[in-house]
Amino acid sequence: MTKKKKKKDPLKRVNNFMLMLERRGWINRTPAFIYDYNKDYPAFKLLEENAEAIKKECLKVLEYKEHITDIGGLDGKNKTKGGVHAIKWKTFMLKSGRFIGENCDQCPETARLLRKTPRVKQAFFSILDPNQYIKPHKGYYQGFLRYHLGLIIPDNNLDKSCWIRINDDIAENKKKIRDVSMEGSEKYFWKEGEGIMFNDNYLHEASNESDKIRVVLFIDVVRKFPFWLDWFNRLLLTLAYQTKQARNIAKNAVVKIPAKSET
Repeated sequence: MTKKKKKKDPLKRVNNFMLMLERRGWINRTPAFIYDYNKDYPAFKLLEENAEAIKKECLKVLEYKEHITDIGGLDGKNKTKGGVHAIKWKTFMLKSGRFIGENCDQCPETARLLRKTPRVKQAFFSILDPNQYIKPHKGYYQGFLRYHLGLIIPDNNLDKSCWIRINDDIAENKKKIRDVSMEGSEKYFWKEGEGIMFNDNYLHEASNESDKIRVVLFIDVVRKFPFWLDWFNRLLLTLAYQTKQARNIAKNAVVKIPAKSET
């Protein structure tokens, strides 16, 4: 019997093409953390200016935390054996290609602000339980950049117990994940009301070493490229969010609030 050939992921092919363009200097290589992101993405300032309003809605959502989807359950497969899906990490999804109406109704102000923020493809409250560690892993596509807005950070990170660390060394990132050292890589410590942007295609890890939950507003934004590449990247992502897998994620992300019992 002949083995069936595995279908190649078109996003992976484009990703390799973008890496080639980066190596040749045709598109800029990003640093581990992008601190001056407001220069290219000024609309994120609006989210930061309204961080308290977003946090208020997030706290209401946390009242029924046990009903929020685990990150491993978004695709319906409930991955629990290992990796980043094995930890206590929940996602209250507001947008996955399209806005998720049922969830947005529970956070109307946050949804309104996100609608004013261009180029956002995915947005959710990332809820990481106490004493959880997210193992080193890489993103899958160079056409995104990732943004975090600190919402609920235990003691506002006075003891530096909540952090994300990124290794942006080119040679190191070519190795298998298990062979890459994270020691000496740049660390960022979340703060409430403070935003940070980074390229999640670099190997990165994160941790909540405190005894309280940590929540950030987690956003994937379409990366800005020269016009000849930008239109193609945006078209490809539009198509990617119309696939069956993407539709399933949006469906599984809907949080059903239990009816209040009458007293």
